[in-house]
Amino acid sequence: MSVDPVALTQQLIRCPSVTPEEGGAIEVMERLLSEAGFATQRCDRNGIANLFARWGEGRNGRTFGFNGHTDVVPVGNPDDWTYPPFSARIEDGILYGRGACDMKSGVAAFAAAAIDFVRDTPPDGSIVLAITGDEEGDGVDGTAAILDWMQDNGEAMDHCLVGEPTCPEQMGEMMKIGRRGSMSAWITARGRQGHSAYPHRALNPLPPLVRYLDRLASRELDTGTDHFDPSTLAIVTVDTGNPANNVIPAQATACVNIRFNDAHHSRDLSAWLQEEAQKIEADTGITLDLRIKVSGESFVTPPGELSDLIGQAVTAQTGLNPVLSTSGGTSDARFVRSHCPVVEFGLVGQSMHQVDEHVRVEQIVQLKTIYGRILRGYFDRG
Repeated sequence: MSVDPVALTQQLIRCPSVTPEEGGAIEVMERLLSEAGFATQRCDRNGIANLFARWGEGRNGRTFGFNGHTDVVPVGNPDDWTYPPFSARIEDGILYGRGACDMKSGVAAFAAAAIDFVRDTPPDGSIVLAITGDEEGDGVDGTAAILDWMQDNGEAMDHCLVGEPTCPEQMGEMMKIGRRGSMSAWITARGRQGHSAYPHRALNPLPPLVRYLDRLASRELDTGTDHFDPSTLAIVTVDTGNPANNVIPAQATACVNIRFNDAHHSRDLSAWLQEEAQKIEADTGITLDLRIKVSGESFVTPPGELSDLIGQAVTAQTGLNPVLSTSGGTSDARFVRSHCPVVEFGLVGQSMHQVDEHVRVEQIVQLKTIYGRILRGYFDRG
């Protein structure tokens, strides 16, 4: 009997799996895949639920992998929702609920396609599903934990598809062949507090901090590369915590976020941030302390076998030739890219993370069909 991806999506949405809570969603997938003949293994780490599932005999033949997540962002105020956020209500052909778009429907569509595929035409090879409950968080104990377990246990994927919503407005219009890197720097400028009427008795940290931020924001990082738009640096916070208008504060803080392309590596950008801070310190006597966090490096999977395969399946189903894009934020593809070639394709993402998150029921069915075409095309190629 064919697996209904819509009913499975509803079942997953009804699991309140707000990061880091498992909410029952990983258990639903583990039970479903085990009953379908997949060998399953929980790869939980530090309280995060993760699932590895494989159909086939390991390294006999090629292995096609899928990566997705069942965790979701918080719902906000439930009273702002037209329908309860975990009700999985269908009205006028639209399924509502947190995770409907991002990305329980993608997980359901691939699982349904994979189960039907191995039942109908068992491939000469293996299919792996790596499902995490920590994509919407820091991710260090999610997909990364599954990949660590795979390495320790001799498991591998030759190619991987990530089921994130990739289409801006129309089903089939875009896939992601890479992602920009992301890093943030928190800057603390330390001076000496004093009365604003006697500025010579204080050491105001604000002018040097502002100079530093201006130097960063004024620099053109690059003009773009073959597959990426220009890198960007955004000043996202500046704060003194000072409620008085007659006090020069002792310190001030700021934060910048950099989204960078494959012309850069985080270590080079980190060195630049430190060098600019040292120049300000030398000029002003104000100490600038930096704390830098890298969320992921930029990467690109060059157009080729995997993107061609996915594009052909999408075109056959939708009539559209998907654009090869590297836009958007980070995804768990940033972990997979060190393991094997990876491309992302999924639903229209207009409502992700919003109140009344939703997806058209017909698109879930369509996505299952596309994923089924990808699997048939992959294993037909041998």
